[in-house]
Amino acid sequence: MLNNIKPQQISLFDSLQDRGITRERERERVIFPRHIYNNIIAIDNLLISWQEFLRGKRKRKDVAQFYLNFIDNILELHKDLKEKTYYHGAYQAFKINDPKSRDIHKASVRDRLVHHAVYRILYPYFDKKFIFCSYSCRIKKGTHKAVNQFRDLARKVSKNNTKTAWTLKCDIRKFFANIDHKILKNILAKQIDDKDVLWLLGQIIDSFETKESVGLPLGNLTSQLLVNIYMNEFDQFMKRKLKVKYYLRYADDFIIMHNNKKYLENLILKISEFLEVKLKLFLHPNKVFIKTLNSGVDFLGWVSFPHYRVLRTSTKKRMFRKLRQNTKHEAIVSYTGMLGHGNTYKLLKKLQKELL
Repeated sequence: MLNNIKPQQISLFDSLQDRGITRERERERVIFPRHIYNNIIAIDNLLISWQEFLRGKRKRKDVAQFYLNFIDNILELHKDLKEKTYYHGAYQAFKINDPKSRDIHKASVRDRLVHHAVYRILYPYFDKKFIFCSYSCRIKKGTHKAVNQFRDLARKVSKNNTKTAWTLKCDIRKFFANIDHKILKNILAKQIDDKDVLWLLGQIIDSFETKESVGLPLGNLTSQLLVNIYMNEFDQFMKRKLKVKYYLRYADDFIIMHNNKKYLENLILKISEFLEVKLKLFLHPNKVFIKTLNSGVDFLGWVSFPHYRVLRTSTKKRMFRKLRQNTKHEAIVSYTGMLGHGNTYKLLKKLQKELL
């Protein structure tokens, strides 16, 4: 299965595999010294990252091909990273529709392994710097937690649904495609002292662009972390400078709640100026609105009201379309689990009638 394996390579591989790093030990590994490049490129970290990357991908052709010469590939990658001769390769582009058309760019297996290795070491450090109400691509966060947090904020602002709660909802236009490389690198340089780490991050950042030195690919694991680091500048501005109390962000969607509509109206210009001047990002002109909770606020696939929330109509239609195409037990369980987060009794009955 493995070609051209030297005896010392077999010994090295067996030794590392025999360590049997369990999930419990992996959790302990989140406490690392700040930005140690050697931790990222260590063979130990590359092997753990490979196991994480491998989940659900074992039968893919490019993964199987990389695995044919696994030990040689790992050692060569380690050597290139150590000597800083590593160069990030090109991407394979394709489109997905979920729900709208998106351009996805897929890196090679070798490069995606590097993304995982970087992410494993840097995520724990940066995650501690993010505000509590940032929910995208974070451990123990996610869409369901964000929607529940929206509900909790609404209860506080409305004094348990006895007062009018106004909501400002905004969306950033072409978020990933407009991340400025220079600004991102400057932000990273303020947080990271290790020049070797900055060099490697620069290789990843500069491996893709939608226009000159702008844009991050949707397909990279590291992109999830990098956009959170980028938008943390905005989060800190909202909380520390503007002192916004009821604020919630998920990727490029964010919500601000208040009992005074005028207060929210006055925020829009300040928000827009900061995004444009500091981050070169722009609010989507058709996705900025202020409305009351009583009228229903559409956020992350759910329309929330004071006492209940229902699935967005477009999300509902997409769910039934996908389930008619895929009636596997796992898909049905996944969607019924999602419906359990809202007021969906009638929808569940319809689902059972049509598909179960």
